Amino acid sequence: AERIPEAETVLDMLEKCPEHQKKGGFPVVVFEGLDATGKTTVTQAVKDTLNGILLQSPPACISQWRTVFDDEPPPIKRAFYAAGNYILASEIAKASTQAPVIIDRYWHSTAAYTIATETSGKVQDLPPAQDEVYQWPEDLLKPDLVLLLTVDPEERVRRLQHRGLEKTKEEAELEANSLFRQRVEESYRRMVNPSCQEVDASPSKEEVLKTVLQLIKKHCA
Repeated sequence: AERIPEAETVLDMLEKCPEHQKKGGFPVVVFEGLDATGKTTVTQAVKDTLNGILLQSPPACISQWRTVFDDEPPPIKRAFYAAGNYILASEIAKASTQAPVIIDRYWHSTAAYTIATETSGKVQDLPPAQDEVYQWPEDLLKPDLVLLLTVDPEERVRRLQHRGLEKTKEEAELEANSLFRQRVEESYRRMVNPSCQEVDASPSKEEVLKTVLQLIKKHCA
């Protein structure tokens, strides 16, 4: 905190979060996936269809400092995103008493990218499938459903180029290093309690939305 003034504010916010947040009566649905898998489009469409509340990780109250922490060494960067999840949990707890909550990334993203960064080499070099690194933290508010949007690598790159947006460091790494991308995707698939339900996001927006709404209806009756 002495070296990064923003860290003090993040830690203060974290201190003020009650422990073991409880979910309200409305469903909480998380969307995960690499950039350009359609998360922004789908989350907005689901929010509109369900008349829900859309949140994202890191939450709006600290997201303006992402660029500051993205330039820090991995442990500090990861701590920022992990803290963001716990701050977000407070927002989820409150929002889920009012309406369905749709979340653009949450704990699984933080974990998947951390595991993929800390491991080098191929998918076989990841911690074994039953390892505790894939377990949801016991003290973090749990969603009802986690949907992992996937598209094949060529389609994802095509979408990125079409968007013409400046790449994040992680996105550049995903593109340059297919092994890193494979480690991230496999880490997502190994997450448990809750695990990720995969959704093929290659079809039209309407088809993907239809599939997603069916899954929400099935798992969050």
